[in-house]
Amino acid sequence: MERLDPESDRPRDARLVVAISSRALFDLDESHRVFEEGGEQAYARHQIGNEDVPLAPGVAFPLVRKLLALNGAAPRVEVILISRNSADTGLRVFNSIRHHGLDIVRAAFTRGESPYRYIGAFGADLFLSADAGDVRKALDAGIAAAAILPSAAGSNPGGQLRIAFDGDAVLFSDESERVYAADGQEAFDRHELARKDQPLPGGPFKPFLAALHAIQSEYPADASPIRTALVTARGAPAHERVIRTLRHWNIRIDEALFLGGRDKGEFLEAFGADIFFDDQARHCESAASHVAAGHVPFGVKNLATSKAVGD
Repeated sequence: MERLDPESDRPRDARLVVAISSRALFDLDESHRVFEEGGEQAYARHQIGNEDVPLAPGVAFPLVRKLLALNGAAPRVEVILISRNSADTGLRVFNSIRHHGLDIVRAAFTRGESPYRYIGAFGADLFLSADAGDVRKALDAGIAAAAILPSAAGSNPGGQLRIAFDGDAVLFSDESERVYAADGQEAFDRHELARKDQPLPGGPFKPFLAALHAIQSEYPADASPIRTALVTARGAPAHERVIRTLRHWNIRIDEALFLGGRDKGEFLEAFGADIFFDDQARHCESAASHVAAGHVPFGVKNLATSKAVGD
Protein backbone atom coordinates (compact mmCIF):
# COMPACT_ATOMS: atom_id res chain seq x y z
CA MET A 1 0.00 0.00 0.00
CA GLU A 2 1.36 3.41 -0.96
CA ARG A 3 2.29 5.75 1.88
CA LEU A 4 0.82 9.18 1.23
CA ASP A 5 2.22 12.52 2.31
CA PRO A 6 -0.62 13.86 4.48
CA GLU A 7 0.03 17.39 3.27
CA SER A 8 0.03 16.77 -0.49
CA ASP A 9 -1.73 13.41 -1.03
CA ARG A 10 1.35 12.26 -2.94
CA PRO A 11 3.08 8.94 -2.25
CA ARG A 12 6.08 9.62 -0.01
CA ASP A 13 8.33 7.35 -2.05
CA ALA A 14 7.19 8.71 -5.44
CA ARG A 15 9.99 10.16 -7.55
CA LEU A 16 9.71 13.55 -9.16
CA VAL A 17 9.93 12.78 -12.89
CA VAL A 18 11.07 15.49 -15.28
CA ALA A 19 11.05 14.96 -19.05
CA ILE A 20 13.28 17.30 -21.02
CA SER A 21 13.97 17.79 -24.70
CA SER A 22 17.49 17.66 -26.10
CA ARG A 23 17.31 21.31 -27.21
CA ALA A 24 16.38 22.44 -23.71
CA LEU A 25 19.17 20.40 -22.12
CA PHE A 26 21.95 21.16 -24.62
CA ASP A 27 22.91 23.97 -26.98
CA LEU A 28 21.82 22.58 -30.32
CA ASP A 29 21.57 25.91 -32.17
CA GLU A 30 24.37 25.04 -34.61
CA SER A 31 22.89 21.60 -35.30
CA HIS A 32 19.44 23.14 -35.79
CA ARG A 33 20.86 25.60 -38.34
CA VAL A 34 22.32 22.65 -40.26
CA PHE A 35 18.86 21.06 -40.28
CA GLU A 36 17.14 24.28 -41.40
CA GLU A 37 19.64 24.88 -44.19
CA GLY A 38 20.37 21.34 -45.37
CA GLY A 39 17.51 19.13 -44.25
CA GLU A 40 17.38 15.83 -42.37
CA GLN A 41 20.23 14.07 -44.17
CA ALA A 42 22.65 16.97 -43.66
CA TYR A 43 21.63 17.08 -40.00
CA ALA A 44 22.23 13.35 -39.61
CA ARG A 45 25.68 13.61 -41.22
CA HIS A 46 26.55 16.52 -38.93
CA GLN A 47 25.48 14.75 -35.74
CA ILE A 48 27.10 11.41 -36.60
CA GLY A 49 30.30 13.14 -37.72
CA ASN A 50 30.45 15.01 -34.41
CA GLU A 51 29.04 12.36 -32.09
CA ASP A 52 32.21 12.34 -29.97
CA VAL A 53 32.18 16.15 -29.65
CA PRO A 54 30.26 16.98 -26.46
CA LEU A 55 27.42 19.44 -26.76
CA ALA A 56 27.60 22.57 -24.63
CA PRO A 57 25.03 23.02 -21.84
CA GLY A 58 21.69 24.53 -22.83
CA VAL A 59 19.35 26.87 -20.95
CA ALA A 60 17.88 24.15 -18.73
CA PHE A 61 21.17 22.32 -18.06
CA PRO A 62 21.86 24.01 -14.66
CA LEU A 63 18.31 23.21 -13.54
CA VAL A 64 18.72 19.54 -14.47
CA ARG A 65 22.05 19.32 -12.67
CA LYS A 66 20.46 20.70 -9.48
CA LEU A 67 17.46 18.38 -9.81
CA LEU A 68 19.72 15.35 -10.08
CA ALA A 69 21.76 16.57 -7.11
CA LEU A 70 18.65 16.00 -4.95
CA ASN A 71 19.31 12.27 -5.23
CA GLY A 72 21.22 11.21 -2.15
CA ALA A 73 20.69 8.09 -0.08
CA ALA A 74 17.15 7.90 -1.48
CA PRO A 75 16.33 8.49 -5.17
CA ARG A 76 14.01 11.49 -5.36
CA VAL A 77 14.26 12.71 -8.95
CA GLU A 78 14.45 11.07 -12.36
CA VAL A 79 15.20 13.02 -15.54
CA ILE A 80 14.18 11.52 -18.88
CA LEU A 81 15.40 12.68 -22.28
CA ILE A 82 12.68 13.28 -24.87
CA SER A 83 13.92 14.04 -28.38
CA ARG A 84 12.86 14.34 -31.99
CA ASN A 85 16.27 12.94 -32.96
CA SER A 86 16.54 9.39 -34.25
CA ALA A 87 18.42 6.92 -32.07
CA ASP A 88 21.28 7.22 -34.58
CA THR A 89 21.63 11.01 -34.39
CA GLY A 90 20.71 10.92 -30.70
CA LEU A 91 23.92 9.07 -29.87
CA ARG A 92 25.70 12.44 -29.70
CA VAL A 93 23.17 13.56 -27.09
CA PHE A 94 23.73 10.47 -24.94
CA ASN A 95 27.50 10.85 -25.32
CA SER A 96 27.14 14.43 -24.11
CA ILE A 97 25.07 13.27 -21.14
CA ARG A 98 27.88 10.90 -20.20
CA HIS A 99 30.54 13.57 -20.75
CA HIS A 100 28.78 15.97 -18.37
CA GLY A 101 28.19 13.27 -15.76
CA LEU A 102 24.39 13.46 -15.78
CA ASP A 103 22.54 10.46 -14.36
CA ILE A 104 20.02 10.10 -17.21
CA VAL A 105 19.35 6.55 -18.39
CA ARG A 106 15.89 6.66 -20.02
CA ALA A 107 15.09 8.32 -23.33
CA ALA A 108 12.63 8.43 -26.21
CA PHE A 109 13.88 9.24 -29.73
CA THR A 110 11.08 9.78 -32.26
CA ARG A 111 12.86 10.82 -35.52
CA GLY A 112 10.93 13.98 -36.24
CA GLU A 113 7.56 13.08 -34.76
CA SER A 114 6.17 14.75 -31.68
CA PRO A 115 7.38 12.85 -28.60
CA TYR A 116 4.69 14.19 -26.28
CA ARG A 117 2.73 10.90 -26.32
CA TYR A 118 5.51 9.21 -24.34
CA ILE A 119 5.62 11.84 -21.60
CA GLY A 120 2.59 10.47 -19.78
CA ALA A 121 3.79 6.89 -20.22
CA PHE A 122 6.98 7.83 -18.37
CA GLY A 123 4.87 9.31 -15.57
CA ALA A 124 6.37 12.77 -15.97
CA ASP A 125 5.44 15.52 -13.52
CA LEU A 126 7.03 18.18 -15.74
CA PHE A 127 7.98 18.50 -19.40
CA LEU A 128 10.45 21.14 -20.63
CA SER A 129 10.99 21.68 -24.34
CA ALA A 130 11.99 24.25 -26.94
CA ASP A 131 8.95 23.16 -28.99
CA ALA A 132 5.82 25.14 -28.14
CA GLY A 133 3.62 22.70 -30.03
CA ASP A 134 4.78 19.72 -27.97
CA VAL A 135 4.34 21.76 -24.80
CA ARG A 136 0.74 22.59 -25.68
CA LYS A 137 -0.03 18.93 -26.33
CA ALA A 138 1.46 17.95 -22.98
CA LEU A 139 -0.63 20.62 -21.22
CA ASP A 140 -3.74 19.35 -23.00
CA ALA A 141 -2.89 15.89 -21.61
CA GLY A 142 -2.81 17.29 -18.07
CA ILE A 143 0.98 17.45 -17.64
CA ALA A 144 2.80 20.53 -16.38
CA ALA A 145 4.84 21.78 -19.32
CA ALA A 146 6.73 24.87 -20.43
CA ALA A 147 8.52 26.11 -23.53
CA ILE A 148 12.07 27.10 -22.57
CA LEU A 149 13.09 30.52 -23.87
CA PRO A 150 16.60 31.37 -25.05
CA SER A 151 18.42 33.18 -22.27
CA ALA A 152 21.86 34.69 -21.84
CA ALA A 153 21.39 34.93 -18.08
CA GLY A 154 23.87 33.01 -15.98
CA SER A 155 22.79 30.22 -13.67
CA ASN A 156 22.27 30.65 -9.93
CA PRO A 157 25.61 29.46 -8.50
CA GLY A 158 24.18 28.36 -5.14
CA GLY A 159 23.54 24.71 -4.39
CA GLN A 160 19.89 25.19 -3.43
CA LEU A 161 17.32 24.59 -6.18
CA ARG A 162 15.16 27.72 -6.52
CA ILE A 163 11.99 27.64 -8.61
CA ALA A 164 9.58 30.55 -9.09
CA PHE A 165 6.01 30.42 -10.36
CA ASP A 166 3.45 32.88 -11.60
CA GLY A 167 0.03 32.36 -10.05
CA ASP A 168 -2.98 32.60 -12.37
CA ALA A 169 -2.97 30.06 -15.24
CA VAL A 170 0.17 28.42 -13.79
CA LEU A 171 -0.31 27.34 -10.17
CA PHE A 172 -3.98 28.31 -10.28
CA SER A 173 -6.61 28.05 -13.00
CA ASP A 174 -7.27 31.01 -15.29
CA GLU A 175 -10.71 31.59 -13.72
CA SER A 176 -9.75 34.98 -12.27
CA GLU A 177 -7.58 35.98 -15.22
CA ARG A 178 -10.64 35.64 -17.46
CA VAL A 179 -12.43 38.22 -15.32
CA TYR A 180 -9.48 40.59 -15.67
CA ALA A 181 -9.28 40.03 -19.43
CA ALA A 182 -13.00 40.71 -19.87
CA ASP A 183 -13.66 43.53 -17.41
CA GLY A 184 -10.40 45.00 -16.13
CA GLN A 185 -8.57 45.48 -12.83
CA GLU A 186 -11.43 46.81 -10.70
CA ALA A 187 -13.73 43.94 -11.64
CA PHE A 188 -10.88 41.50 -10.96
CA ASP A 189 -10.30 42.94 -7.49
CA ARG A 190 -14.03 42.82 -6.66
CA HIS A 191 -14.24 39.23 -7.90
CA GLU A 192 -11.31 38.11 -5.76
CA LEU A 193 -12.39 39.99 -2.64
CA ALA A 194 -15.88 38.50 -2.84
CA ARG A 195 -14.36 35.01 -3.14
CA LYS A 196 -11.45 35.39 -0.71
CA ASP A 197 -12.61 32.34 1.27
CA GLN A 198 -13.12 30.16 -1.84
CA PRO A 199 -9.97 28.27 -2.87
CA LEU A 200 -8.88 28.84 -6.44
CA PRO A 201 -9.02 25.76 -8.68
CA GLY A 202 -5.63 24.24 -9.42
CA GLY A 203 -3.73 25.13 -12.56
CA PRO A 204 -1.39 22.97 -14.65
CA PHE A 205 1.57 23.37 -12.27
CA LYS A 206 -0.22 22.54 -9.01
CA PRO A 207 0.83 18.82 -9.18
CA PHE A 208 4.45 19.80 -9.86
CA LEU A 209 4.45 22.18 -6.89
CA ALA A 210 2.98 19.36 -4.76
CA ALA A 211 5.81 17.07 -5.90
CA LEU A 212 8.40 19.66 -4.87
CA HIS A 213 6.60 20.10 -1.55
CA ALA A 214 6.76 16.35 -0.92
CA ILE A 215 10.55 16.47 -1.23
CA GLN A 216 10.77 19.61 0.91
CA SER A 217 8.76 17.88 3.62
CA GLU A 218 11.60 15.38 4.13
CA TYR A 219 13.80 18.19 5.50
CA PRO A 220 13.60 20.78 8.28
CA ALA A 221 12.18 24.03 6.87
CA ASP A 222 15.52 25.81 7.34
CA ALA A 223 17.58 23.08 5.68
CA SER A 224 15.64 22.22 2.52
CA PRO A 225 17.58 21.83 -0.75
CA ILE A 226 14.57 23.38 -2.55
CA ARG A 227 13.12 26.86 -2.20
CA THR A 228 10.00 28.01 -4.03
CA ALA A 229 8.50 31.42 -4.73
CA LEU A 230 5.22 32.78 -6.02
CA VAL A 231 5.93 35.87 -8.14
CA THR A 232 2.64 37.38 -9.22
CA ALA A 233 1.32 40.62 -10.68
CA ARG A 234 -1.46 40.45 -8.09
CA GLY A 235 -1.50 42.97 -5.28
CA ALA A 236 -3.88 43.78 -2.43
CA PRO A 237 -6.76 43.02 -2.10
CA ALA A 238 -6.34 40.06 -4.51
CA HIS A 239 -3.53 38.59 -2.40
CA GLU A 240 -5.80 37.10 0.26
CA ARG A 241 -7.47 34.48 -1.92
CA VAL A 242 -4.06 33.21 -3.05
CA ILE A 243 -2.78 32.83 0.51
CA ARG A 244 -5.93 31.04 1.61
CA THR A 245 -5.80 28.76 -1.44
CA LEU A 246 -2.26 27.57 -0.68
CA ARG A 247 -3.28 27.06 2.95
CA HIS A 248 -6.28 24.98 1.80
CA TRP A 249 -4.00 22.88 -0.42
CA ASN A 250 -1.56 22.30 2.46
CA ILE A 251 1.27 23.14 0.09
CA ARG A 252 4.14 25.31 1.19
CA ILE A 253 5.45 28.29 -0.76
CA ASP A 254 8.59 29.73 0.79
CA GLU A 255 8.34 33.24 -0.62
CA ALA A 256 5.44 35.20 -2.09
CA LEU A 257 5.95 38.43 -4.03
CA PHE A 258 2.78 40.41 -4.79
CA LEU A 259 4.11 42.96 -7.26
CA GLY A 260 0.95 44.83 -8.22
CA GLY A 261 1.91 44.87 -11.90
CA ARG A 262 5.63 45.69 -11.55
CA ASP A 263 8.13 43.98 -13.87
CA LYS A 264 9.21 40.64 -12.45
CA GLY A 265 12.74 40.26 -13.84
CA GLU A 266 14.77 42.04 -11.15
CA PHE A 267 12.78 40.34 -8.39
CA LEU A 268 13.45 36.93 -9.93
CA GLU A 269 17.15 37.72 -10.12
CA ALA A 270 17.09 38.84 -6.48
CA PHE A 271 15.39 35.57 -5.53
CA GLY A 272 18.05 33.66 -7.47
CA ALA A 273 15.58 31.61 -9.51
CA ASP A 274 16.95 28.66 -11.44
CA ILE A 275 13.79 28.87 -13.55
CA PHE A 276 10.57 30.91 -13.64
CA PHE A 277 7.25 29.73 -15.09
CA ASP A 278 4.66 32.21 -16.40
CA ASP A 279 1.69 31.98 -18.75
CA GLN A 280 2.35 35.33 -20.47
CA ALA A 281 5.03 35.38 -23.14
CA ARG A 282 5.92 39.03 -22.51
CA HIS A 283 6.64 38.31 -18.85
CA CYS A 284 8.80 35.34 -19.81
CA GLU A 285 10.75 37.36 -22.37
CA SER A 286 11.39 40.05 -19.76
CA ALA A 287 12.38 37.48 -17.15
CA ALA A 288 14.72 35.66 -19.56
CA SER A 289 17.20 38.56 -19.44
CA HIS A 290 17.63 37.82 -15.72
CA VAL A 291 16.94 34.08 -15.22
CA ALA A 292 15.94 30.98 -17.18
CA ALA A 293 12.24 31.19 -18.07
CA GLY A 294 9.58 28.78 -19.27
CA HIS A 295 6.42 29.91 -21.05
CA VAL A 296 3.29 27.99 -20.03
CA PRO A 297 0.90 28.41 -23.01
CA PHE A 298 -2.24 27.83 -20.96
CA GLY A 299 -5.34 29.86 -20.23
CA VAL A 300 -7.15 32.85 -21.65
CA LYS A 301 -3.97 34.76 -22.55
CA ASN A 302 -2.88 31.90 -24.83
CA LEU A 303 -5.96 31.19 -26.90
CA ALA A 304 -4.14 31.91 -30.17
CA THR A 305 -2.15 28.93 -31.45
CA SER A 306 1.55 29.66 -31.79
CA LYS A 307 3.78 28.08 -34.42
CA ALA A 308 5.85 25.19 -33.13
CA VAL A 309 9.62 25.23 -33.34
CA GLY A 310 11.39 21.99 -34.27
CA ASP A 311 13.19 20.08 -31.52
